[in-house]
Amino acid sequence: MGAGMPGEQIATFDLGAVRRFADLAVAGLSAAREEIDALNVYPVPDGDTGTNMYLTMEAAQRALREHLAEVEAAGNEPDMRAALTVYARAALLGARGNSGVILSQLIGALLRRMGQGGPGDRSASLMAEGFALASDAAYAAVGNPVEGTMLSVAKAAAVAAADRAQDPEAHLGDVLRSAATAAREALARTPDQMQLLRDAGVVDAGGRGLCVILDAAETAVTGQRSVAAPVPMSSLHAIPQPLPTGDLTEDGPAYEVMYLLETDEIVEVEAIRGLRAGLGQLGDSVVVVGGEGLWNVHVHTDDVGAAVEAGIDVGRPRRIRVTHFAEQITRARGRRAERRGRAVVAVVAGEGLAAIFREAGAQVLVGGPGRRPSTGEILEQVLASGAEEVVVLPNDPDSVGVAEAAASEAEEGGGVRVVVIPTRAQVQGIAAMAVHEPGRGFDTDVVQMTAAARGTRHGAVTVAVKQAITTAGPCEPGDVLGVLQGDFAIVGQDLFVVGTAILERLLTGGGELVTLVSGAGAGDLIERCQDWIEETHPGVDVLVYDGGQERYPLLLAVE
Repeated sequence: MGAGMPGEQIATFDLGAVRRFADLAVAGLSAAREEIDALNVYPVPDGDTGTNMYLTMEAAQRALREHLAEVEAAGNEPDMRAALTVYARAALLGARGNSGVILSQLIGALLRRMGQGGPGDRSASLMAEGFALASDAAYAAVGNPVEGTMLSVAKAAAVAAADRAQDPEAHLGDVLRSAATAAREALARTPDQMQLLRDAGVVDAGGRGLCVILDAAETAVTGQRSVAAPVPMSSLHAIPQPLPTGDLTEDGPAYEVMYLLETDEIVEVEAIRGLRAGLGQLGDSVVVVGGEGLWNVHVHTDDVGAAVEAGIDVGRPRRIRVTHFAEQITRARGRRAERRGRAVVAVVAGEGLAAIFREAGAQVLVGGPGRRPSTGEILEQVLASGAEEVVVLPNDPDSVGVAEAAASEAEEGGGVRVVVIPTRAQVQGIAAMAVHEPGRGFDTDVVQMTAAARGTRHGAVTVAVKQAITTAGPCEPGDVLGVLQGDFAIVGQDLFVVGTAILERLLTGGGELVTLVSGAGAGDLIERCQDWIEETHPGVDVLVYDGGQERYPLLLAVE
């Protein structure tokens, strides 16, 4: 399913769209996770709203990928309904925190409705009905719904979707765009609905995360990125200390209790309502979501035993997780007291590059092809930095996910605030380090480093070691391969010819600065490429580094 002609809407909801949505939602939440976490004004575990939503969607994405891989490996055609069921169930099982549980309910209700349509009936009206069911399910799941939260944002999206679907000419893309736009507008209104947000000068964290997910859905179906409406988050870089308010304080309930509850599929709706009511008497932030024999239960309470026993009266609790808020706050304060300042951890592909990053102020972990670091090794480096704020530069596409996992573990277990900037090339990391300023606000520094990395077009030159079929055609051992933005683009015989061809493609889109990093076997390649740039692109500045990396005689970047 392609994006169609400009302005044309895609009016189908197929497995390809689901796959794209799963990937885009995780990527979007990964990029916005720190921003969302910073928006939350609560001082205890539910303050990690962005992380919780990211981990919830990542669990669903992983389960979908594994399911589809198993089906395809068996030589069978994937079934849409089965895939949607797997995805929704994995979101429920992988839900983290209050925000993750509510999100899993929204996802589950929407996908159940979409799964009921036939191949030709996944229409705009069906999507609108799904949004309405999702919003209703989320409100029903929460013991005491509060406006100015992700519930309000979900409701606004559902109303807009229903209104747009009334137009007989409306396509699925129209409905998604209307829902995403209304969600952003509703997010901007959340400070007007909740005094706590207004006092802190921020919008609702869960609502912000939901907007990211709806933008991902719009892009997955239409093939077009949404143009985000402005949201009043100018105070994000000067967020006040968490406000001691509501049930999420040291004076409120002492524990967060979460568990999965298995029930007979014929369990009465009244029994679940009774469970919600009973938990409401024991504490706050009650959420009970699920169905078809499996429920996710969440409550903040002083009586852990009674909260679990309430589930026993209805079914069989398992995967019980209990977080002691007071201990969490004490540990976090202790860790913050022990840790100071900011660090950058960079994965580098050789000692020469290590020297470059060290000189720029980074702590390095030598990796690269054939010896990429593990999650544990990156985590150890993050914790050993002694910093309370850490930026990780993986500098390699296969290390981004590993770095994300390490960052998550460092935040949850080590009390460190970690951001992974998804640099996929060493030269992107160099560009990010060039604008790194530890003296400015953390969020501002991350934004500037991310912008520099993303604004860097990158390439490389390597030599084939075996016969293979590449995206640029077949190659034989000894052939010179030109890499453009991570993909093989040229198969040739000469390092200089291939290198300058990649440079020409990179400079076609314009550029003021070229970075050349020499590796093993480069010889006089760098000098020849530098002379070529001066002759063919006068006025373009050139930076040259001796990286010493193996397998890649030349790394290139244009900014």
